[in-house]
Amino acid sequence: MYRKINLQRNLVIFGIPLLIIGLMIFLAKSSIFTSNSGDLAIGITFDLLLTVPIVYFLLIRKTKIPKTTVVPFFVLGIIICSIIIPPENQYFLNLFKTWALPIVEISMLSFVIYNVRKAIKSYKLNKTESFDFFTTLKNTCSEILPKRVAILVVTEIAVFYYGFVYWKKRDLKENEFSYHKDSGTIALLIAIMFIVAIETVAFHILLAKWSNTAAWIFTFLSIYSSVQIFGFLKSMFKRPIAIHNGPLYLRYGIMAETTIDLKDIDAVEISSKDIASSKETQKLSFLGALESHNVIIYLKKENELTGLYGIKRKYRNLALYVDDKIGFKRRIDSILPVL
Repeated sequence: MYRKINLQRNLVIFGIPLLIIGLMIFLAKSSIFTSNSGDLAIGITFDLLLTVPIVYFLLIRKTKIPKTTVVPFFVLGIIICSIIIPPENQYFLNLFKTWALPIVEISMLSFVIYNVRKAIKSYKLNKTESFDFFTTLKNTCSEILPKRVAILVVTEIAVFYYGFVYWKKRDLKENEFSYHKDSGTIALLIAIMFIVAIETVAFHILLAKWSNTAAWIFTFLSIYSSVQIFGFLKSMFKRPIAIHNGPLYLRYGIMAETTIDLKDIDAVEISSKDIASSKETQKLSFLGALESHNVIIYLKKENELTGLYGIKRKYRNLALYVDDKIGFKRRIDSILPVL
């Protein structure tokens, strides 16, 4: 019954703004618009940029839906206006782009920075768990952006943050475990970056003989890929595996992560035996068979592994590499009887 009421409420909340958007698109494509394009263009622009966000805000003001979700409707309105309104009738739209859009962008950025700083202060006051920038950033961006868009934005920000901002050494706490020192992953990623650099120079020279523009596009994409790999690499140093009395946080930089309730663990085995990826068995590393493992965690029930850009996979058995595999197993085994 509750689900039915909740579904009906969501249909109203999102249906009405989308209905208005649909009507504006229909009006812009109709013959009426052709004969009255000047006046109707102004009306459609203001309806999409102001009426839709205001109506949506009024519908969610007494719900638990974050008020910041008004922003995506505002941005959507700008995109639709740019498509359906003829260029010669986009005077007010251009005003919005010039003055209102930068204010929205600065407000969103300020909101993210404020919430991240608030989380850092909260962590300093109550150090029950280690502060994790990536998790905090995801929680903050999910309040102002659609889920799919949020994870793309979060990944790009995190790559830059871990790659070029966060240089301070991350000391491991008693309940934390590294996984990058002896696995060979760091050396592999550095080798890939080195190969990309060599191939970029060679391909740039070859492509420049055909098209200078294509050569520079390829070079830019190669540099961007190297920046991504560097950010992924450094995030492994900053996001260790963490064990608490309730949850077990398994992380592989910002490339993969999963949270396991310790009560759901059936057994922890120290093993490097070959395993085949399946619906039940997965590897924490995004490199799959290219990276070895030395620990296998068996669960009592199915869990979910989140990879790059929010891609999710189910598993019941998880293979991973831990530098201190014996200490990792011993700590979990010591907590399980208590739970």
